[in-house]
Amino acid sequence: MNIKHLILMSLLLPPTVISAQETGPTIDTKTTEQTTHKWTLDDCIRHAMENSITLKKSQVAILSSKEDVEQAKAALLPSLSASTNQSFGWRPWNEAGVSTVANGTVVNKISKTYYNGSYAVNAQWTLWNGNRNHNTLKQNKLTSEKAELDSATAANTLKEQIANLYVQILYLNEAIKVNEQSYATSLKNEESGKAQVEVGKMSKADLAQLTAQTKQDEYNIVNAQAETAKAKLQLKQLLELEGDMDFDIYIPEESDTKALAEIPSLQGVYQNALAGRPEIASGLLNIESQELGVKIAKAGKLPQISMNGGLGTSTTSMNNHSWGYQMKTNFDATAGLSVSIPIFDNRSTKTSVNKARLAVIDANLDLQDKRKTLYSTIEGYWLDANTNQQKFKAAQASVESMEASYDLLSEQFRLGLKNIVELMTGKNNLVTAQQNMLQSKYMTILDIQLLKFYNGESL
Repeated sequence: MNIKHLILMSLLLPPTVISAQETGPTIDTKTTEQTTHKWTLDDCIRHAMENSITLKKSQVAILSSKEDVEQAKAALLPSLSASTNQSFGWRPWNEAGVSTVANGTVVNKISKTYYNGSYAVNAQWTLWNGNRNHNTLKQNKLTSEKAELDSATAANTLKEQIANLYVQILYLNEAIKVNEQSYATSLKNEESGKAQVEVGKMSKADLAQLTAQTKQDEYNIVNAQAETAKAKLQLKQLLELEGDMDFDIYIPEESDTKALAEIPSLQGVYQNALAGRPEIASGLLNIESQELGVKIAKAGKLPQISMNGGLGTSTTSMNNHSWGYQMKTNFDATAGLSVSIPIFDNRSTKTSVNKARLAVIDANLDLQDKRKTLYSTIEGYWLDANTNQQKFKAAQASVESMEASYDLLSEQFRLGLKNIVELMTGKNNLVTAQQNMLQSKYMTILDIQLLKFYNGESL
């Protein structure tokens, strides 16, 4: 969930208010201290890096690419294979046979069935194929490096998602407190209204408005709790935690200070991101890999030189010599050199080369798009950080003024010096200022932290 969703959610929450001095009964918000571990942002990120299914899949992709590298290395070596063939035959009209002498007697034996056996060991070694094997090895190494960078990119994306949800929960947690205090204020206003009705200083219609406001604030608490639970569930899913596991985050105390921190420069962050972000490095490797693809495709036009050799022998039952004798006398060894010259391949090589060149163009365009997207993202965070920081500073002063004004207005209302319309108008003005401060504070915190993240710092 990005920062725009955070803004939308905050706008969807009903108006709330804080009284500077008043407190009162609150709805059960399940804020009782639990024994469960409070997760910091570092805890969340560390756990996600170790348990994310997406990142585990990327690790599988890395291992697969390394296997391709080993396969490409092995392709540079000779191949060796052994084979044997055993067969039976039948010659029903065979009239020739084998003559043997037994005890001074010549014996003619005609066998209509026979048995043949062959045994061979063959080796083959590609000496040169237009450097296709060597370039394939280089390309597979680049692919393996790119897989690692893509995994790092996925990890960065996951970190950003976690940071967004974490800050959203911080915002919603404070929104609950705001709604609780607003509810307490509404209860006191309602009690004051009841007292004024009894002495005739307020109509029952005005009291009904105060009661409606109390119920609305009660609803706001429940709604904020539901939104918080939903955000925590989304964060738990990112962390691959079990659905029934107790989960809560650590609430820092220095939120205002972080919102007023110095904002990194736009160009500085962008230049550091160009040098350090894995998606940019991956794009550069992709171009280099596709350029090797052109060389591999061009190898289809060049001759291929191979060396081959083999050892073999055979036996047959149609021979009256022993099996061992036949194995020895039928043994032979061969060695040779073969050259294959492509002449016409139905345009297959030319098509492969043209497609490889188009892949290089596409890789360059992809890198340009990544750089453009990177700058747009950083510029968006930078503009939002500056705008929201100024809004936050202005909202702080506005809230302080509105709180003092509303406290005075509330006291005058209890004394019967102000009517219900003036009280509700003052409360709405304070609500607007309070909501503006909450939105701008947490948006600024998130934008600054993400700028630092793109600048090379950890979240």
